[in-house]
This record gives sequence, structure tokens and C-alpha cells, in this order.
Amino acid sequence: MARAARSRTPHPDRSQRPPHRLLPAVSDGVRALPAAVRRAYRSRRRAPTATLPDGAPRRPVRSALGLMAVTVLGAWLGLLLIGSLRVPVGPMDTSMALRPSLTGGTRITVAPLGDLELSSHYAPVRLDVDVDRLDPIRSQALVDHPERFAGLQDEVTRDVTHGALRLALHSCVAVASGATALSLAVHRRPRRALAAGGLALTLLAACAGTAYATWNPRSVLEPKFSGLLSSAPSVVGNARSIVSEFHVYQKELARLVTNVTKLYDATSTLPAYQPDPTTLRVLHVSDIHLNPGSWGIIASLVKQYRINVIVDTGDTMDHGSAAENHFLDPASSLGAPYVWVRGNHDSRTTQRYLTHRKHVTVLDNGDVTRIAGVRIAGIGDPQFTPDRSVVAAGDPAERTAGGRLAGALRTQRLAGTPVDIALAHNPVAATEADGLAPLALAGHLHHRENTTLPQGTRLMVEGSTGGGGLRAVQNKKPAPVQASVLYLDRKTKRLQAWDEITLGGLGLSRAEVSRHLPRENRPGGTPSPSPPLHSTGPPSGPSAGPLSRPARSSSDGTG
Repeated sequence: MARAARSRTPHPDRSQRPPHRLLPAVSDGVRALPAAVRRAYRSRRRAPTATLPDGAPRRPVRSALGLMAVTVLGAWLGLLLIGSLRVPVGPMDTSMALRPSLTGGTRITVAPLGDLELSSHYAPVRLDVDVDRLDPIRSQALVDHPERFAGLQDEVTRDVTHGALRLALHSCVAVASGATALSLAVHRRPRRALAAGGLALTLLAACAGTAYATWNPRSVLEPKFSGLLSSAPSVVGNARSIVSEFHVYQKELARLVTNVTKLYDATSTLPAYQPDPTTLRVLHVSDIHLNPGSWGIIASLVKQYRINVIVDTGDTMDHGSAAENHFLDPASSLGAPYVWVRGNHDSRTTQRYLTHRKHVTVLDNGDVTRIAGVRIAGIGDPQFTPDRSVVAAGDPAERTAGGRLAGALRTQRLAGTPVDIALAHNPVAATEADGLAPLALAGHLHHRENTTLPQGTRLMVEGSTGGGGLRAVQNKKPAPVQASVLYLDRKTKRLQAWDEITLGGLGLSRAEVSRHLPRENRPGGTPSPSPPLHSTGPPSGPSAGPLSRPARSSSDGTG
């Protein structure tokens, strides 16, 4: 009985609330559950994002890395887009710029020759210097005042120093602007944009400090050449000898600047000729040998003589490498159609490149083209002599190529479409066209020859329109720059007259234009001189037409 009574006694921990108060308490507990669940979820969700397992904050690190990436990218874009600066250095115009680099150093580009690289410093930035052109006004000032050559070295040093300071300030603006603009576009927060600009300036200053600390002034003694400049040591001598005998090279540099300036001046003073509208005018050029000044001379002649077609009998290049190809680009914009045959210094790579240029016609294997009413056939030189792995085949190979050209000429004659002009680079190949075309043009010899072959074909060999090419600066006596204007009858396409144009070359301010007639077209009489180059107008009377007597006009000066 006692055990049963104890079991009915209420537990001391059990609630003594009456039943009518228990229901409101349960409902309050149910309503409180969602809020508690939300608080527990939020506490569990915030804890992992607040800190890493080791207690380090995550968001500041990610923010700093993002700012650094945006800053570096913006600074690079700023240097790339607005970091270049034009700086005059002596008589030359150059472009200077800082570019990101893993190895640093300095790269000097002389188009179209190639690059010169110097290990001048080790930093994440490289100094790029592009030599754009020789300014004719400043060069002419040196020619007019030779005493200035004595201070040319100091002038160049001042120009380079001043240009470097300007480039440093310009680069600061470029990196700060690029980083600020990109950060503003990405983060859309002015404070972070300003922070990116300041960080970019700090990075640039660090690069400049590294470059200054690792500066190596003796790097000029161990340059690395690329492109056509890879043969520069054999052309200009060892760099150490240049440094040890700088006064000699300084004089040579001054002479070269003087000669180039006078050459440009002589080109611009060629007399304007008013051609007879009933004639066709063919400009014959050859053996340019990579002389960039030749394009300006050809363009000037095309404009002054109103040329209908330009014929180039080869050796436009020097080594025939792919690096030289862009030198040929001006051939498309000379103002007249350009007909070209391959020379022994022009490779098949050169020929393929020219084949795809506008306004350029490449002839080979006896191909025939008709331009301005003139039918022209040509064949490329069978030899490529810069390739020392192949033994030169000599004249037999040239005669064989000339035989293929002769076969093509016979085929055209039998078809009733005879060729007016036959082209080959080597005169040995061109002689095989004797009796099959009234006129044959060639080059290769670097001097003019004009002969009538046994079967009546006139063979005209042109000199070097490039003055022997860039290697001509090595010679004590410079080679002249030569080209010829041929006047053809519009109906018969026969040669009526020709002008031989000769520029004095490097070191000589002489321009000579001489008029010649084929023997059968001469009216008789002795040659009479034409007005000099400084006359106020073109020749008048009979000497102004294509059937004039031989005439000569020249202007000589000291070199």
C-alpha cells in the first residue's frame, strides 16, 4: 500500500501548472522556433567566412591580390598605348618607349636592317629605341655649317639624356593613367583607382631603381645583332675597335651624314621633263641591293618623267632572306606598275613575296605581260649566290636560262604576238634573246653598257640604282646611283630615245641627265648641251621631246 501511494505522488520536477495555462506556453515555444533556427544558421554561416582555419583574414588578401593584378595590367596597357615618345637625337628622329620584359636590356631597331640588343640592365622593363629617319633639315644644317660636326658627339649625348628624362616622366604618366583607368573600370571606387595609380608609380620607381643598380655601360662592347645587322661586325668592325678609335668613326659618321644629305638634295633638284604625249616612258632600274634611299629616287623619277611602267632587272635584295621582305613594300606605291625579274641576290622567298604585292608583276620562265600596251617577257636568274652551300654554276647556267627565254620569245612570235622587251638579270642570259626582240634589258654589272647584238637586238645594261647597296659606304670611291628613262613609240613600241640619269652617290653632290638617240633616229649633227640643273624651266624646243639630240646637264659640288 505504501509503494502504491508513493507512485501516485507527483514528481518534484514536474510542472505544477494547471492544464489551462499549459497550452499558451506550448504555442509560445512553437513560435520561437523559427527565430532560433535562423540565429543558429547565421552563426554557423558567418563563422567559416570570417577567418581561415589558421585565423588569417581572407578578404584583405584577395582584395590586395586583385588590386595588384589590375595595377600591373593597367600599367602595361598604359605603356603600350601611350608610352612611346618621339625624341630627336642629332640629325635623326627616334621613338623611345619602355616595355615590360623578363630580362630587361635595350633594343635598338634600325628598319629595315634589323635589331641591336644590349644587356644594359636587368629589370622588368626594356628600353626600345626605333631609329625612324634622318631629318633632312637638321642634316642640311650640318652640311651648311661643317664646324658643328666637332660638337656632334656632345649634342647627341645631350639629346639622349634629355630624351631619357622626358621618357621617364612620360612613362610615369602612362603607367599611372593606365592603372587608374583600369581600376576605376573594374572596381568603380575612386579610392581604389587612386591606390592603383600610386602603386603603379611605386612599381615603376622600383624598376628604375633596379635598372640603375644593375646598369652596365660596357654592354655596348658585346652587342647582339639580329636581322640583316647580323653581318654588322664584318661591315663596321669589332665593337672594341670602334670604342678605342672612336674619333675615327666619329669622322666617318659625320661624312656619311653629309653624303646622304647631299644625295637627297641632288635627287630633289633633278630637272623636270615634259614628255611628248605620243611616247611611252619606261623607267629601267636594277641592282638596288637593299638601299632604302632608292625608293625615294624612283618615286621622284616616276613623278617628274610621268613614267608608264617601271622595269627592275633584279638584285633588289642583298641576302634574299625573309627578314628583308618588308623592304619591298614601297614597290606597290611608286605611282606606276612595277615589273620585276629575279637576280642572283634575290631568293625564291623574295619572288613569292613580291608576287602577292599590288601593282607588281613578277616574270619568270619566259612569262609575258602586257602593260601600257608594251609586251614584256622575262626570266629569273637561275643562280642564288648568297647560298654558299651551292657551288655557283656560272655562265653555262645563265645561257641555259637565256635559251628558255629565247624559246618563249619564238613561241610568241609564231603566235603573232611578238615581245617588245626581253628581261634578264645577267647580260649573258639576255644575249640569247638576240633577233627575237628589239630591246633586251639587264643589270648585274653595276655599270652601264649599251650594245647592239649581231642579230639587231639592242642590249641595255643598267648600273646600280642603289649605288652598290648599303655596302657602298665601305668603298673609298662611292658608286654612282643610276637609272634610265626609255622613250618608246606608242604605235611600233620601238626605242626612240633614252635619258641616262646619274647621281654622284655618297660623298658627291652631282646630278647628271644625258639624252641619247639610237643611231637610226639621229637627225645628224653634233651633240649640243642642254640648260644646267639650276635653270628656271625645262629644256625647250627640239631638246624637250623624245627625239632630241644627245644632251647633258649636270651640277657638281665637292664631296
